[in-house]
Amino acid sequence: MTGKTKVAIIGSGNIGTDLMIKIMRLSDTLEMGAFVGIDPESEGLKRAERMGVPVTAGGIEGLIALPGFDDIGIVFDATSAGAHARHDAVLKAHGKTVIDLTPAAIGPYVIPPVNGDAHLGAANVNMVTCGGQATIPIVAAINRVAKVHYGEIVASIASKSAGPGTRANIDEFTETTSKAIEVIGGATRGKAIIVLNPAEPPLIMRDTVFCLTEDGNRDAITASVEAMVAEVQSYAPGYRLKQAVQFEHIGSNAPLHIPEMDGNFTGLKVSVFLEVEGAAHYLPAYAGNLDIMTSAALRTAEKIAARKKERIAA
Repeated sequence: MTGKTKVAIIGSGNIGTDLMIKIMRLSDTLEMGAFVGIDPESEGLKRAERMGVPVTAGGIEGLIALPGFDDIGIVFDATSAGAHARHDAVLKAHGKTVIDLTPAAIGPYVIPPVNGDAHLGAANVNMVTCGGQATIPIVAAINRVAKVHYGEIVASIASKSAGPGTRANIDEFTETTSKAIEVIGGATRGKAIIVLNPAEPPLIMRDTVFCLTEDGNRDAITASVEAMVAEVQSYAPGYRLKQAVQFEHIGSNAPLHIPEMDGNFTGLKVSVFLEVEGAAHYLPAYAGNLDIMTSAALRTAEKIAARKKERIAA
């Protein structure tokens, strides 16, 4: 016995494979118990098998049938929003804790540096989206200093880093991220946009955060944003500010009209420009969108595992 918490990953694509490698290379508390797909020719399944991880191409049913299933405490779902609802129901019946890397949003949203300790006992937690993981910490950082009335994020990712699951879930991406900007980021109204950039060579993930806030102390806002960036860097080192935080005063002589909100806006416009470079554990460095998602999921799982052990010890 290693004393580590055994975990399973459903979804043998890029996100699932990168997460598996992160767990095996970086985690002192988690251990791979199973890697699950539906295509026996999947490169992810083949890689997992070469690395000595128990695998199945039988989907959720194959996972349940594996000899070590009872020992698995946490299951990551890296498939699709549509498939997750069924996976969650099955896993819940077996008492497993589920970490959802799809935009299904069945469980509460979790952004590690914002509310990472709030839902450690939940049966299912949702990691929002890659764009949400990159930008919602910034919205929350601004909101804790100056109330954010409107938060808009634009996530630009390389087309090559957007797999079939991401492409199939574009609507869910925007809806889930927009809602999480409000629920976790604290904005009165949130909006999310994703851009798939076909440029060659592929570009690193870039994110822009626009917040319309009450008048606040600009130095305090900048300090709060920089502190939040440092927190995210603790588990996603390639996360960084691309330039200094930008401010624009919107006066009553030229108020700003936001179609998504009633009335005109006066106050402060805060613009934050981010870049997310991947760690290249499995995915290329430009795929920072996938890297920040798997990094956040790993951080969350480690906290959940620690909480479970504390309860057992008590």
